[in-house]
Order: sequence, then C-alpha cells, then structure tokens
Amino acid sequence: MALAGAATLAELRDAMAAACLAEEAQDLRAPETGLVMTRGRIGGDGRAFNLGEATVTRAAVRLPSGETGFAYHLGRDRPKARLAAILDAHWQAPERRAAVEAALSGIVARREQEAQAHARRTAATRVNFFTLVRGED
Repeated sequence: MALAGAATLAELRDAMAAACLAEEAQDLRAPETGLVMTRGRIGGDGRAFNLGEATVTRAAVRLPSGETGFAYHLGRDRPKARLAAILDAHWQAPERRAAVEAALSGIVARREQEAQAHARRTAATRVNFFTLVRGED
C-alpha cells in the first residue's frame, strides 16, 4: 500500500499492464476525498499537537474473485486511489502476489534513486564544525 501511495497514476497503470491484471472491480467505497488532521511533536518526544489538515483520498474495492483491496493516499487523485485499491486486492490473492510485487519493482527502484539523489544533495551542503584548541591553556 505504501508503494502504491508513492506511485503516480501512470506507474500504477503500467504495473497493472505488466502483471496482466484486470481493472474490473466492484466499488465498496467509491473513491472519495476528505481531510485528516496531521499531528506533530516538537523534537519527536514532546506532547502531540494538531499541526494542520491534509487532503486524503481513499477507496475500497472487491474483485469478482472475492478479494478486497483498500487504498489511502495524500492528494485528490481519485482514479489513482481506485487503481491502488485494485492492486491491493490482487495482491491479497497468493497466486497473484508475486506478479503484483514484480510489477511494482519499478516504483521501488525510482524511490531508491530519489532517496540517493536527496542524500547527495544533502551531503553537498553539509558543514563540519570543529573547535580549535589553542595551546595557551
């Protein structure tokens, strides 16, 4: 579900095509957009406080074979939420799980490349501070 949430709509469509999966599904909960309250902590260990609201889209589907899939992601892309839920439902079937995971491997590779690029950009701005000790002590 995290991979599908991080994917683009085009990547999800490509994954469905690569795994030869049908998009046929019954909507249990049609894709809908709403708000959730995000919470934060100062320093990671302080008391929780309401940080603000974020837009979230969710969907729930059932395949003709009976598997149920769910999807939640930040943003307002309803087709993406429905497609992610369909992929989740296909992943629930043990005989299709490997195909779904293989189809999503491109998203994993893209996220790893983005993480490495971010690490390189961060390292380029790193400043090392040190203290000089004078010999007069």
